[in-house]
Amino acid sequence: MIWCVEDEASIRDIEVYALNAAGFETRSFEDGDSFWEALQKDKPRLVLLDLMLPGTDGITLINKMKQNPDFCDIPVIIATAKGAEFDRIRGLELGADDYLVKQFSMMEMVSRVKAVLRRSEPKKTKNCYQVAGLIANWDEHTVSVNGERIVLSFKEFELLRMLLTNPGTAYTRDQIFAQVWDTDYIGDSRTLDMHIRTLRQKLGEYGKMIETVRNVGYRWEDGHGR
Repeated sequence: MIWCVEDEASIRDIEVYALNAAGFETRSFEDGDSFWEALQKDKPRLVLLDLMLPGTDGITLINKMKQNPDFCDIPVIIATAKGAEFDRIRGLELGADDYLVKQFSMMEMVSRVKAVLRRSEPKKTKNCYQVAGLIANWDEHTVSVNGERIVLSFKEFELLRMLLTNPGTAYTRDQIFAQVWDTDYIGDSRTLDMHIRTLRQKLGEYGKMIETVRNVGYRWEDGHGR
């Protein structure tokens, strides 16, 4: 879902119309405070953000998002007036992914949204998985977080590989034991829970992406499917 944060109703309505016509689900906000409140409950695929907003302004919102591990990977396209070059540059320095200068065309807006989404989607290949600052390389048997190599045990690595291979898939405890510990292993649930807990700790901010599925097991959820 694409979130449009724009205080001018006429601009906001046409943004939503153009994005809907392009096949995107949308949600709109007229001020920064209502956007930030909604962000505590849901997570968009991308935010189209006006800088001049009532309440909390766009620059402040970008800064807050990029400093928060729950929101730092959400792509942001800033919208700015032609005379706001300083704010545009500041927004990009804070981590915005692109910008649009008002009055931009709706075709350009949709094109830039699609381009930023392509760049920000998790990169999966046969031998590598990447989402934001997490990179797992199956050939090299390495995992790095924000450029720093982390040391995993063999079982931790295989557990992570299983979860990352099909993000969003809920694996039962029996499936995990069968694949990671082999079918002859008689698993104690505490063993799996201990490995999950240790793996989450080692992954730092990305550990929260290992979700517990109640009465089932575990899954990897990076949020990009929302």
